[in-house]
Amino acid sequence: MRKKFVFVLILICSVSFAFGQNREKIDINEGWRFFRYENNPDSLIYDERPAVFDKNDVKDADTRATLQNHGNASNKSLKMYILPTANEFIKDKNKHYERPDGNPGKDFPFVKNDFNDSDWQYIDLPHDWAIDKPFYTEENAIVGGGMGRLPVQGVAWYRRKIDIPKSDSGKEIYLDIDGAMSYAMVWLNGNLVGGWPYGYNSFRLNLTPFVNFEGDNQLAIRLDNPTNSSRWYPGAGIYRNVWLVKTSPVHVAHWGTFIKAENISEKSATITISIDIDNNSTKNQDVEILTDIYRLDNDLKISGNKVATFPKQNIVIEAREKSKIRNTVNIKNPLLWGVYPQQEQNMYLAINRLFINNKLIDTYETRFGIRDIKFDAEKGLLINGEKIRIQGVNQHHDLGALGAAFNLRAAERQLEMLRELGCNAIRLAHNPPAPELLELTDRMGFLVIDEIFDCWEKGKNPLDFHLIFPDWYEADIRAFIRRDKNHPSIIAWSFGNEVGEQYTDEPGAAVAWKLAALVKDEDSTRPTTASMNFAKPDMPFPQTMDIISLNYQGEGIRDAAAYSHLKGIRTPPLYPAFHQKFPDKMIVSSETASALSSRGTYFFPVFAGNSAPVSEGSGGNDALRQVSAYELYTSPFGSSADKVFAMQDNHPFVAGEFVWTGWDHLGEPTPYYSSRSSYCGIIDLAGFKKDRFYLYQSRWRPELPTVHILPHWNWESRTGQITPVHIFTSGDEAELFLNGKSLGKKKKDKFEYRLRWDSVVYEPGILKAVAYKDGKQWAIHEVKTTGIPVKIALSADRNVIDADGKDISFVTVRILDSDGNLVPNADNKIWFEISGTGEIVATDNGNPADMISFASKERSAFGGLALVIMRGKKGKKGEMKLTARSERLDSGSVIISSR
Repeated sequence: MRKKFVFVLILICSVSFAFGQNREKIDINEGWRFFRYENNPDSLIYDERPAVFDKNDVKDADTRATLQNHGNASNKSLKMYILPTANEFIKDKNKHYERPDGNPGKDFPFVKNDFNDSDWQYIDLPHDWAIDKPFYTEENAIVGGGMGRLPVQGVAWYRRKIDIPKSDSGKEIYLDIDGAMSYAMVWLNGNLVGGWPYGYNSFRLNLTPFVNFEGDNQLAIRLDNPTNSSRWYPGAGIYRNVWLVKTSPVHVAHWGTFIKAENISEKSATITISIDIDNNSTKNQDVEILTDIYRLDNDLKISGNKVATFPKQNIVIEAREKSKIRNTVNIKNPLLWGVYPQQEQNMYLAINRLFINNKLIDTYETRFGIRDIKFDAEKGLLINGEKIRIQGVNQHHDLGALGAAFNLRAAERQLEMLRELGCNAIRLAHNPPAPELLELTDRMGFLVIDEIFDCWEKGKNPLDFHLIFPDWYEADIRAFIRRDKNHPSIIAWSFGNEVGEQYTDEPGAAVAWKLAALVKDEDSTRPTTASMNFAKPDMPFPQTMDIISLNYQGEGIRDAAAYSHLKGIRTPPLYPAFHQKFPDKMIVSSETASALSSRGTYFFPVFAGNSAPVSEGSGGNDALRQVSAYELYTSPFGSSADKVFAMQDNHPFVAGEFVWTGWDHLGEPTPYYSSRSSYCGIIDLAGFKKDRFYLYQSRWRPELPTVHILPHWNWESRTGQITPVHIFTSGDEAELFLNGKSLGKKKKDKFEYRLRWDSVVYEPGILKAVAYKDGKQWAIHEVKTTGIPVKIALSADRNVIDADGKDISFVTVRILDSDGNLVPNADNKIWFEISGTGEIVATDNGNPADMISFASKERSAFGGLALVIMRGKKGKKGEMKLTARSERLDSGSVIISSR
């Protein structure tokens, strides 16, 4: 008999915020100048890149990664000047990079203090230079559908002056960049400071040696974004926040705290804090460290007196060195952090204070939450002793019509809708997110699998991360974990997604072991994983991870009869085989389904089974570039939600799933690569619910009375023809009525997740579904044949927003008939205009095939809906009025106040 192993994680997680005496964190997002060119005339390249001969990005997402063409520094490149930035994250000092002599780029005009950039574009950060531009619609476009058909390519420069007063002399001055796409290189006052090539990682540069402590200092940041470098829309520009940080020479290091807990009970928890302290001064320093802990209220403000104080510590830190200290304290009657909605999201605050000669020289604040997590091979995930089924989705980093430029409210809106769905977990596909997203998941009670790489040595695109993997993998992994390791929402680290090394037996596993060891060296408290769409139980690759993460293999890949004609990976359902081979490891489906649909669009006939690949005439329409929303059709390697549910219910040891995907995302538009965005989301790109939303909601929120009918009932051309009707419900049976006549009552069988009336003959009127649970009426839904469009109605998700230039309101535009019903097949062109204190940021309609720029003030409705994103002008309080007009329709308007 094999002994069952339970992986246990008992951890306090934290998010660091730095405030207090001798430490400032200053937002420098405003007032930048921006210039872009598509070619590379300045020759300030990071490295020579290989020539690209095959630019075709039309391929299945599970195509094997085989490219292996690493860059080699030429005498023209700046690579050897940038690599020393990684030294902080390379453990073996013998492998540290030594910066060559010289100051490349010093004579280039854009880096000079006296360069006149007044004719450059004036912008604020975060900034995505491509998102408001026209789409490429031609064949063989320079940027194809995989990367979103937007002009992300080229070299761009950002310039900004920063004021460093003489009073800051003696302080350390740092530049923190949360994300810049990509190959970032930074000059200050004409001096090359350093950079970071991987566009998704956050990084810090020490500006101190190059600072003029008499006032103006000129920052110049160069980005270089290649084509053929991503499988999805990467964004372009400095697309996350940028900060100027000032500290004492002796201070808590960047991402310098880690708090863990053990012996957690209702009465107490033992807490250990690790603190890294930098001494950048020229002499040894005797430092005293004090740390207090406070409770936080729901607004994350200190509530009451401190609940614990760590014993005071003293340490002598040698000049130009770093020291680590550890300390332990007990908290009485700890309040635990847990997952929404079953548990509370209780938070604490630790405040570290550093003293030299009784003088306070640094203060560092850390929010954290106490929780106990176990990963059980049979029971699945246990949080604070309670079994929690993972009801997760995958999310790419873009925010739809806002692109990659991070916006807190847009990210919060996505999570709010996912919470309404019943989602409790996010897998970050396939890169570190903006740090603010993790602050939201902490506050809102989501579980997170944080992921770093989509490829290793073997690339998926000619110019993707595999070119720089050998030089940067250690620094990228360590930086990623140090930034994020203290968030209570993060439950596991994923160090790879569907990497090509799955195919290479022991050599590929050796790379995985190397990466897993780096992860463990940074954080041994959480399990490691890498998602597998090919590696089988008897291969060496799965042995390298603590959690078995399966992409599509659990329910099988191309194994059903409807998929038998397809080429590619072919795999039978592998949950039992992996469970038998690894009885001590928890299994989770890190990607499931990849079902495809266009909201509100239906094609006939309807597939009689429960899962089929999209093709012309079978769920797909090549001319329209749309996929039927009967929610039965999938990518070539995917499965419908129905098939996934059945496989998971047949194997209850599986801890849960992460659906591919929660929201549609830019790029990766399987199966129509002439489109702009994906079809796989449960929610479309504009934030409108697809029918599939109610299928998942009926499973994930069984206590919520839900019944949903599809399709819509505007089918004038189908009178007298069979038009199947499907129902999603959290009840166990339902009765369908057409114009008051019962079409019969049906009850869900075991492993059945929808109810089907596949022989309904269309006649206009009213469809009505009455759902029952345990024999009692549970929920009712009606779908009507509407009249013609006559008016426009507007509604805002929030009618009052902050006048800070960042807060936004999402306005839904509906095309209605004379009775106020949404006309589900309306596609009227709408013109938008605004007056008052606001502006239109973008418009959308959720149609993946709509190639009108997001910046357009004109938008056709899709499925009767459109979206306008509104923003108040900074510092201008008052009202903004949005008006929508269309030919032969009554106009509509909405008023939003900015405060």
